[in-house]
Amino acid sequence: MAKHTIVLIPGDGIGPEVTGAARRVLEASGLSVEWVELPAGATALEQGFDTVLPEGTLAAIKAHKIALKGPVTTPIGKGFKSVNVQLRQKLNLYAAVRPVRNLPGIKTRFHGIDMVIVRENTEGLYSGIENEIVPGVVTSMKVASEAACMRIARYGFRYATRRHRRKITVFHKANIMKLTDGLFLNCARRIYEEEYPNIEYEEVIIDAGCMKLVQNPEKMDVLLMENLYGDLVSDLCAGLVGGLGVVPGSNIGDDAAVFEAVHGSAPELAGKGLANPLAVIMSGVMMMRHLHEDVLADKVKNAYNAVLEEADKTKLTRDLGGSAGTEAFADAVIARMR
Repeated sequence: MAKHTIVLIPGDGIGPEVTGAARRVLEASGLSVEWVELPAGATALEQGFDTVLPEGTLAAIKAHKIALKGPVTTPIGKGFKSVNVQLRQKLNLYAAVRPVRNLPGIKTRFHGIDMVIVRENTEGLYSGIENEIVPGVVTSMKVASEAACMRIARYGFRYATRRHRRKITVFHKANIMKLTDGLFLNCARRIYEEEYPNIEYEEVIIDAGCMKLVQNPEKMDVLLMENLYGDLVSDLCAGLVGGLGVVPGSNIGDDAAVFEAVHGSAPELAGKGLANPLAVIMSGVMMMRHLHEDVLADKVKNAYNAVLEEADKTKLTRDLGGSAGTEAFADAVIARMR
């Protein structure tokens, strides 16, 4: 078995607790790994760095090409630029992939959900180009390039093909943003027509698409969209299956990949041992598949599915209706792998 060197970014708030629990679970599966633990976020500032994304952390991800990251704090309306956005742009992690599915034992209003959101991760309004024109008037520039639109469209179709998915749905607002969203839509259409005509394809205006998501989410498969839409829709979809605590996330580029919990740092829970580590564990499973450790990934996935299906409140965290703490949930998953 190959030994993998993985950068571990614990993050802020509950990050060190949930990543620590996930680390134990992944190691217990038999994954041969050397962790390189490095800071990012507010924690980096607290440790004396003059930036929330130290060069050493970036350099390590570039060198080892893979990282597992806990949640980091992003100030609202002021302060430093999002660490997540910086990571994606500086490492060219152009594809955000977020699988969303119903989990055993977690009751929601919807059933049969099994979809994947594929989001362009480097452009759009998240390019960060904002200006104050005159006092009281600001602008934000939405950036779309043909190269990036073609790249994410090709990635989405390639992902769908490799994972034996049946359909790609492009969410857009090209009826209003005729140039930016029009370019995204045209690129997706070209990739479909020229390279992947075997996959079912449809285009949906995003407001109508969001309505469809809360009417019949089980009919959706792979959703392809630009940056802002993907951010909003992926959280909406997480809400359909139980929330951000039960969905994983990944950021993929040609030269590196960062797997992460998509929920917040929840500083009010930090240090209390109450946070649910499932989202980081699930992201770890995605990471293991990226490393071609599919057997071990299945081992972890089957274990947490079994714990959820058992529905023993002493093994589930409070957000799942139980009474267990972070480490107790990890212990339950580990016990199921033995």
